[in-house]
Amino acid sequence: MSSKKLVIKVTAGADAPERCSQAFTVAAVAVASGIEVSLWLTGESSWFALPGRAAEFELPHAAPLPDLIDGILTGGGVITVCTQCAARRGIEEKDLIEGARIAGAQVFVSEIMADGVQALVY
Repeated sequence: MSSKKLVIKVTAGADAPERCSQAFTVAAVAVASGIEVSLWLTGESSWFALPGRAAEFELPHAAPLPDLIDGILTGGGVITVCTQCAARRGIEEKDLIEGARIAGAQVFVSEIMADGVQALVY
C-alpha cells in the first residue's frame, strides 16, 4: 500500500451520472493502483450503498457501478455514507452492502486533514 491516501466525496448519483461515474471510477483505479481510498457517498449517491441499487445505474461507455464498488471494497477501500444523507433517505447501517458504513462530518474532516491525504469532490 502507498503511504498516500485519497478521500473522494461523490455528491451526485443518477441525477448527474457522468460526475457520479467519474468518482467511482477514480476510486476503483486508485485502489487498483495500491492507494488507500475512502469513498464518501453523499446526496443521491447514498442510494448506491444499498444492495442492488448500483446495478440500476447505467451510463454508456462507463464501467458498471457494481464492478467498481466490488473493486473498491475487495481492494481494501472504504465506502462511507454521510450520516445526514442516510437519515434523510431512511437508510440505516443494517441496510447497507457489506463493507459500507455510515459516518458524519467529524469523521470526514479527520480523514481529509491527515498528513498525506488528497481529497477530491465530484
